[in-house]
Parts: sequence; structure tokens; C-alpha cells
Amino acid sequence: MECIILAGGMGTRLRSIVSNVPKCMAPVAGKPFLHYQFETLEKIGFTHVILSLGYKHQIVEDWVSSLETKLQITSIVESQPLGTGGGIRLSLTYATEPNVFILNGDSFLRVDFEKMMKLHTSTNAIATLALKEMHNFDRFGLVKLNSSHQITAFKEKRFCHSGLINGGIYILQKNALNDFPEKFSLEHDFFEKKVEEEFFAGFITSGYFTDIGTPEDYEKAQFVFSKFNQLIG
Repeated sequence: MECIILAGGMGTRLRSIVSNVPKCMAPVAGKPFLHYQFETLEKIGFTHVILSLGYKHQIVEDWVSSLETKLQITSIVESQPLGTGGGIRLSLTYATEPNVFILNGDSFLRVDFEKMMKLHTSTNAIATLALKEMHNFDRFGLVKLNSSHQITAFKEKRFCHSGLINGGIYILQKNALNDFPEKFSLEHDFFEKKVEEEFFAGFITSGYFTDIGTPEDYEKAQFVFSKFNQLIG
């Protein structure tokens, strides 16, 4: 299996705690957050990881060059910010498989990658999103799913007592973004605008989810990832 990791984020909301490295390199339980993505992917059997880099990319590249890993790692550096969609579109040109996983470098979701891929291919979806049920939340938008595993709507961020959220792991057909411009937002310009005309599948997982985008969640992650081997089983 093959995946792209979006690892170019600046971590603006974390500046009070982490200010000298990209968000994916923020230290969590003594190791860069990206370490946990790599360890998970290698254990599951991924062979190729494409890193979509931007802000302070040299820090990530230097760290990657010091790793001992079976993963083939390709680093793609944006010469200018391309948005989440543009960064993925560029990275997909370096992919070799017909369907590619996309991960966010600042969030972690425990998911059964093989089952998610089976759903993606069986529904012939142009994209499949990992969805996580959450309770009493307002930081994430709501995702609506029907009985055929098809996503029918994306709702704006607001307080919800319970519902499904976008867990930050996707599968895209390699050519899914060919007709888009160089710079665009995957979430707004692809998912939200195309949801009524394309088949987007939703894969529900009950696995552990965290997003280290705020100081509060970043601090919680320090404890959780100190027991990482238990987390991934």
C-alpha cells in the first residue's frame, strides 16, 4: 500500500508551546509526532510514503534521512503554498498505485486500512473518508452518511451532541484531482463542492483519534503516546 502524508503545516495554534518546528515534528512523548505515523504504516505493511512538505521542510527531511526504516520515502516540497488539494494533487503524480491513502501529519486515527480499502474498491468510490463518531464537539464539521456508505453532505462546524466527523484519513483514486487547478482546498473545493455529483464513501471506525492542533489536545497526546505500542496493538 501507498500513502501521502500532509506534513507542511505551520502549527499556528501551537506556537505558545512549539514554535521552532513544523507541526508534524512537534515532540510527543519524546519523539516527533510523524514518528508514530511511520511506525504504524510500516507495521501494517505500507511500502511507499510520499511526504508533502512546505514550512521548514528541511527539518523534516533531515529527520527522515536519519531513519532506519523499510519504507520508501519520497519528499515533495511545495515551492509555494498550494492548499491541501494542491499539495495532494502534486504528490499523486509520484504515486504508482491506482488508489492512494492520504493522512494528515498532525492527527492520528486508528483504522483498519485493509477493510477501508476493500470498501473503497467495492463501492468504486472516487474517494473514501475515514469517519469517527464523536460526542459534544464543536471543533469539527459534521459528515452525513446514508445506508449505502455514501457521504451525502458536509456540515459546517457547530456544536453537536453526537455525529460523525472527518477523521483525516482518505483514499483517493490516483486521477481524482487531475482536472483541478494547481492550488485549491481538498475539503472545500473537492469534498464539499462535489459531494452531490461524485460518490464519496464513508468508512466508520471506532479507533482512537487525536488532533494535536490545540495546546490542550497536544498535552493529552503526551500521555496517550507514551503507551503507543498498546495503542496500535
